[in-house]
Amino acid sequence: MKRHISRTLCLMAAAGAGAGAVAEPMGCLIEPDRVAEVGSASVGVIEHMGVERGDMVTSGQILARLSSGVERASMAVAETRATADAEVKAAAAAADLAKSKYERARDLVKENFISTQALEQAQAEWRVADERARQAREARDVAQREWQLSAAQLGQRLIRAPFDGIIVERYHSQGERIEREAVVKVAKIDPLRIEAIVPASQFGSIKPGQLAQVTPQLQQFGVLKATVTLVDRVIDAASNSFRVRLTLPNPDHTVPSGLRCSVDFGGNSAASASAAQPGTPARPAGKPASAAPSSWQMDTPMRSSAAEQPRGGVVQAAFHPAAAPAVRSVPVPVPALRQTPGRMVSGRVVVEPPEAAPAAR
Repeated sequence: MKRHISRTLCLMAAAGAGAGAVAEPMGCLIEPDRVAEVGSASVGVIEHMGVERGDMVTSGQILARLSSGVERASMAVAETRATADAEVKAAAAAADLAKSKYERARDLVKENFISTQALEQAQAEWRVADERARQAREARDVAQREWQLSAAQLGQRLIRAPFDGIIVERYHSQGERIEREAVVKVAKIDPLRIEAIVPASQFGSIKPGQLAQVTPQLQQFGVLKATVTLVDRVIDAASNSFRVRLTLPNPDHTVPSGLRCSVDFGGNSAASASAAQPGTPARPAGKPASAAPSSWQMDTPMRSSAAEQPRGGVVQAAFHPAAAPAVRSVPVPVPALRQTPGRMVSGRVVVEPPEAAPAAR
């Protein structure tokens, strides 16, 4: 009888705990969409620092400038060479003159006024002048490429923002010398990126493009809507989970990054996922699902920690803690107690011994 009481109470407690279990939203972290430590590809001294920590910057904006006096001078020389066209014009004029001489010599040869040798000499002078003109044009093209090279070297002395964002850190100040290292740290906070760790039981229930509700830890932001942009296709075996990335619009820059949050994928919890498995009958709306006894509850003999008491003993049921995380004291009719008087006291069944039978006369 005591074994039957222990087993019945254990099953009823596990069923009550399973019916009251509700899946909670999963934890997440709000991060910047992109983070970059911006520096210079060249070595030099910071000549000008144009931003401070917390400043909003736009893509291409100059954040800092290194000393660039030599580079500016080299660029000026290259620009002068690239734009000078006097040599090209002189070579072109000489080529035109040599061509005219050759054409006149060709007419004179036809009339036998000059020899063939003079014609060949005029033709050779024309070819030499034409090659010199082409050489002058090529030299001008090389000067223009050198001008572009000088401009690129001067551009390396300027540190620009790679994208729209906010200055998170400033590592150096004006006058400091740097050697190909980061000067500032820029973070893009519109949109924001949310990383969530999801149990493997929900794999396949979350799709890219799905909307989710995000609740930051600061309550003044309320509930925000984010869009799933990336779902990992590999499950981490150690944690039995996978990662999900969401995008949260932040056009006014009101939501700061670095906040912890909770994300709700709209009912894609473990309980609803198990209820949606093929072969599982649907339950009516508004009724909680009752947990069925597990195999260890039905097939494995229960071990009761109750000790026999000769008179006024107390029977205490012991059950596995993993199967029933919370125990509620509920009055249940136990058939075995109908023949034995008893009462419930603080979750325990107090069995009172029957009255002694009258002595035989």
